[in-house]
Amino acid sequence: MQELYDPQKIEYDIQKYWHENETFQVKEDINKEKYYCLSMLPYPSGSLHMGHVRNYTIGDVIARYQRMQGKNVLQPIGWDAFGLPAEIAAIKNKTAPANWTYANINYMKNQLKQLGFSYDWSREITTCQPKYYRWEQLFFTQLYENGLVYKKTSLVHWCSIDKTVLANEQVIDGCCWRCGHKVNYKKIPQWFIKITAYADQLLYDLDKLEYWPEQIKTMQRNWIGRSEGINITFEVAETEEQLTVYTTRPDTLMGVTYLAIAINHVLTRKAASCNSELLDFINNESHTQLAEAAIVKMEKQGVFTGLYAIHPIKGEKLPIWVTNFVLFDYGTGSVMGVPAHNQHDWEFAKKYNLPIKTVILNEESSKPNKSSKPNIGARAMMEKGVLYNSGEFDGLNYQDAYKAITKVLIERGIGKKKVNYRLRDWVVSRQRYWGAPIPMITLENGSIVTTSIDNLPVILPEYAFMEGIYNPLKNDKTWSNTTYNNHAAMRETDTFDTFMESSWYYARYTCPNYDKGILDIAAANYWLPVDQYIGGIEHATMHLMYFRFYHKLLRDAGLVQSDEPTKRLLCQGMVLADAFYYVDSSTGERIWVSPSNVKTVQREKNGTIVKAIDSQCNELVYAGMIKMSKSKNNGVDPNIIINKYGADTLRLFMMFASPAEMNLEWRESGLAGAKRFLTRLWTIIYKHTKLGMVIALEYSNISNDQKKLRRELHQTIAKVTDDISRRQTFNTAIAAIMQLVNTLSEASKTNAQDRAILQEALLAVVRMLYPFTPHICFKLWQALGGKENIDNAPWPIIDNNALLNDNILIIVQINGKMRSRITVPADADERLVLESVYRDKSVMKYLNLKTPNRVIYIPKKLVNLIIG
Repeated sequence: MQELYDPQKIEYDIQKYWHENETFQVKEDINKEKYYCLSMLPYPSGSLHMGHVRNYTIGDVIARYQRMQGKNVLQPIGWDAFGLPAEIAAIKNKTAPANWTYANINYMKNQLKQLGFSYDWSREITTCQPKYYRWEQLFFTQLYENGLVYKKTSLVHWCSIDKTVLANEQVIDGCCWRCGHKVNYKKIPQWFIKITAYADQLLYDLDKLEYWPEQIKTMQRNWIGRSEGINITFEVAETEEQLTVYTTRPDTLMGVTYLAIAINHVLTRKAASCNSELLDFINNESHTQLAEAAIVKMEKQGVFTGLYAIHPIKGEKLPIWVTNFVLFDYGTGSVMGVPAHNQHDWEFAKKYNLPIKTVILNEESSKPNKSSKPNIGARAMMEKGVLYNSGEFDGLNYQDAYKAITKVLIERGIGKKKVNYRLRDWVVSRQRYWGAPIPMITLENGSIVTTSIDNLPVILPEYAFMEGIYNPLKNDKTWSNTTYNNHAAMRETDTFDTFMESSWYYARYTCPNYDKGILDIAAANYWLPVDQYIGGIEHATMHLMYFRFYHKLLRDAGLVQSDEPTKRLLCQGMVLADAFYYVDSSTGERIWVSPSNVKTVQREKNGTIVKAIDSQCNELVYAGMIKMSKSKNNGVDPNIIINKYGADTLRLFMMFASPAEMNLEWRESGLAGAKRFLTRLWTIIYKHTKLGMVIALEYSNISNDQKKLRRELHQTIAKVTDDISRRQTFNTAIAAIMQLVNTLSEASKTNAQDRAILQEALLAVVRMLYPFTPHICFKLWQALGGKENIDNAPWPIIDNNALLNDNILIIVQINGKMRSRITVPADADERLVLESVYRDKSVMKYLNLKTPNRVIYIPKKLVNLIIG
């Protein structure tokens, strides 16, 4: 063993060993318990960022730990290789997306290998390869034949920057999830998959996900948005028109004072034909940039249509307004305005001076069975309660009113019970080039057929890109024109949303080279479901919803047996770093400056940055510690860190600096500390091994201090085991190991028994650290004489006998005040305890040569000396 720790040399040699020996390749083995550990696959954007490093380090720690438990561990990796970012980058760099993508994959793959992740590289998947997406195309045609796929012209979210349709889940606060630009609506033909047919399964199966974060499950429940209510039909006065309104609160029906309809409602356009104010309102693009999450904050606006609806029970005329807070794609696109009992309706009614009628009493909590008229001067009263001002329904509570009003409406033929969902069918077609071709064909008569299995895959042609061409497939007649049964036909020129590829990749990892279908059923059902999945919370209502849905599609096709794709989910926090910018004096644009180019920093006493200057003498604005990103130029290249500190140091810092689910603040000083710890451990083991052979430990002949050291060792093993496997608090596991190493560095090493215990402890420490820092531990295990190599070593076993405490702690009081603590053998009688008390220096100091008048002894707990 060399004296100095040289991480770069060690890591290169060991990575070469792993590669040459295919150490982490696995196959199905029914005689071993399987464990499938998976991190969300990376997008080949050019280089890894620290968010990737954190995500994949967490996965590797778990995978290596489970391997040490004797399990057959699969940890694969691949590339989510299609998508708009690659296409846009290729256009900017005047190259083909395929060239750009594969160059990035090669670079990022090398970065992953430098970090020492225990991947089975034989299962590597690249989603832009025909051998992958051919099965996706085949499965899509089967879904179409089973009625789960359809094409229709629909009003959809459109991003004018990315020139493509967005699914509902890809619209965040009215903006494109990728570029942040506000979206509007566009009516074009689109392909859909019926995710709504699985809405109840997606909702109720969340209860089976015991080891998923509650926050993710709540987000998905809210996104699915299941509600039970009633569709109510309102006649439109002096027309043949009708409006259907969906409500979950029929108990408020008698408080309706107006109806509100969406900008895109069919009745809106009809009313606008003779209403210029309304026409201007609906043509204002700002009103179409609407997202449900923004409704709470937005200013409520609207225009009266000039039309009236007839109240279905009272017969009153109710004005019909077009508003910006009614969603055209939720419910029926029209709502009944109950301003006294709905906050959106209240805000709108206040603004336009519409009537507000209360129909539900306030229940006074301080007076049981007492109620009063609600005060709606400041806001709507939205609680449920007893009806009043509601004619024949007065005095009914919420449940009885719901039933009674629903019954009346159904009997009159103007009401129908309805279950509604916020969830909408998944729009899977995109109007861009770099994606998997949709395997559908349109015939001359307009009918649509699937591409036959013999003609799959439909291969995406490669083009040399030119700026401004968003989808050359539409212009390439040699590709789009085809034949079907000897008749002219046209291929679909839209491509799949890239979430299609990432919705089933986890299943293909189980059989990446299988060539007889989408999945090898035996292999898929050996490995699935995934035991541990790791990825960001930002995927809660996109990828994490889609891949749950896709798994159920695979299940119903008879390909997998489980209901859910993964048992356990860990959502890691973001990696944050200091960010600086200055404002360009000519353009007013913010120019973000890399922290590595910041040369002067002034801080307040508490460490807050108050002034910074870059290498070009620009005075900078400190934007705080924010998420690392290319756009903010505050990312840190993992290669720079690896070359400076080593991969193990980077891995250790990532796992120690913060709990996995919390944000991590990037501080290079933390890396220096992690490096010092590894160097210190190396030095301890170097000095230990230089002393030569270690004898076997004689358990029957160890001192109290040696027992204490072994107790701490095995307590640490117990804690680290629990922290990694159950609690997944990796930072506290590392802290416990560090504390043990501190103890070992100070422990006695004067005799053979001391060295034997140290040998036992160091072998355990190296194994506990191995999942976090595998390279250095590989070498240290060899130096300590561990059996075989550490890749095949078992996790350290807890010695329960070592945990037994042969001593007990006795509290010593004088006149009821604690003056000392003493340790005595657990079987010590009162005489031995008192002898130990009178030998204690602190006790003798407080007694000051006085003899106790009385001694109170509580066995195994306390001695109280009473003096006058």
